[in-house]
Amino acid sequence: MARLIKLAFLSLFVLLAFTLSPATAADDDGFRSIFDGKTLEGWDGNPQFWKVEDGAITGETTQDNPTKGNTFIIWRGGTPADFELKVEYKLHNHNSGIQVRSFEVKDSKWVVGGYQADIADNQFNGILYGERYRGILALQGDKVLIDEAGKRSVVGRIGDKEELLGHIKKDQWNEYHIVAKGNTLTHSVNGHQLIELVDNHKDVARADGILAFQLHAGPPMKVQFRNIRLKELKKDAAADSTGKKKIVLIAGRKSHGYASHEHNAGCLLLAKCLQESGLGIETAVYHDGWPQDPNALRGADSIVIFSDGGGGHPINPHLDQVAPLMKQGVGMACLHYGVEVPKGKSGDCLKEWTGGYFETFWSVNPHWKAEFDKFPDHPVANGLKPFFMDDEWYYHMRFKDDMEGVTPILSAVPPDSTRERPDGAHSGNPTVRARKGMPEHLAWVVQRPDGGRGFGFTGGHWHWSWACDSFRTAVLNGIAWTAGVEIPADGVPSKRPTLEQLKANQDYEPRANFDYGRVEQLIKEWNE
Repeated sequence: MARLIKLAFLSLFVLLAFTLSPATAADDDGFRSIFDGKTLEGWDGNPQFWKVEDGAITGETTQDNPTKGNTFIIWRGGTPADFELKVEYKLHNHNSGIQVRSFEVKDSKWVVGGYQADIADNQFNGILYGERYRGILALQGDKVLIDEAGKRSVVGRIGDKEELLGHIKKDQWNEYHIVAKGNTLTHSVNGHQLIELVDNHKDVARADGILAFQLHAGPPMKVQFRNIRLKELKKDAAADSTGKKKIVLIAGRKSHGYASHEHNAGCLLLAKCLQESGLGIETAVYHDGWPQDPNALRGADSIVIFSDGGGGHPINPHLDQVAPLMKQGVGMACLHYGVEVPKGKSGDCLKEWTGGYFETFWSVNPHWKAEFDKFPDHPVANGLKPFFMDDEWYYHMRFKDDMEGVTPILSAVPPDSTRERPDGAHSGNPTVRARKGMPEHLAWVVQRPDGGRGFGFTGGHWHWSWACDSFRTAVLNGIAWTAGVEIPADGVPSKRPTLEQLKANQDYEPRANFDYGRVEQLIKEWNE
């Protein structure tokens, strides 16, 4: 009996130990480990300097193995925007740091710039430094404001520098707690806040970026990092002082020719309609592919991509940048060829974020006349009236399993002839041919578990189509809905673009004697 009681108490002790362990404490809710404690999986650094030792990511230089310049180990799991990061570190000699919202230096491997929470054995310990990025930004104990022009001012004090430094233990384990939210960055060591920075420097302050650890050039040193935990924060809607929903439209590069795949002209036209809708929407349009501005997606409520797709889709190299935004509930809409990405990581992401995507050897891309006379009871269908459109309507998308969370908006039965093309990446396959006479979904929405929304629309080959009122309204509704806008009963209001407005901003010149009379006739037929 005594042995059974002893075992019972031992079991209870073990249970309590797990329940009260720091890894599961209440103040750590929402944190996830981004280091497994055993391998460098998910991390990328020069193996000459980085390894796992004693359950910690370890960087070390020696007299016989120095680094010529600062080198970094980079977390490849994303580019967090608003987040909290907790890291335990131990420094033996010299200098290191934790990079957040940072960037990789072009044409240099394992070289990083951006915000750095400094780790040092000298007076720089605990400062906020800009590695290859403006130098010292905040000293210990300072509250710093950088205005839009880049002027730096100390606007308050957190505490005494020497007292704060006294909380950092030399040659022992310490915990950094870094918080980045909006324009504000703070970090604390061992529970004591060291700095606060509000960075309003226009076109310079960074909204997101990579995480990395530094191994500094110079004398031999060793630095270790363990218990690395990240909590990504949802975007604070109240941070938008205008109260407007921000929609970022990304237009792909020049493509097919005059009046087709007119990504820039199409995005500019849609942006104008959204801004003039009276629904509290502001837009930003970036052309020629992915935005070069690192702050382009900052504060976005939805991201719209109208571009060529496949291997050249602009999102492919930026999935890790977009993923944290999707987790925060940012919406996404993809139009026409923009619904196609390669199978694998890109396809899995787009399927999750927008509900479905064009998968090669599964989906097809014929030109055909689709007729729409029935619409679902969904806000994105508000205001739609029966219409037709001859377009390059892609169909047979790879949707989420069991259409989970997905609602078709536009569906039509394609002509049998569109299913009779030979097998190919875009042309046909046995599954498509077996579906003769069945309806296909050409536009759809998804309500994501993270609270975000997605919209896919396979039409949009011809630029003139924007003058079809129901066609245009369907797309405006879908985009606005992904941004969390309440869609009016009659749909997003917009003026039908004139022929001159449709001609504007196109990438190509028309051929001689282009038949604009035929375009005007089509516009009339579409809207009768």
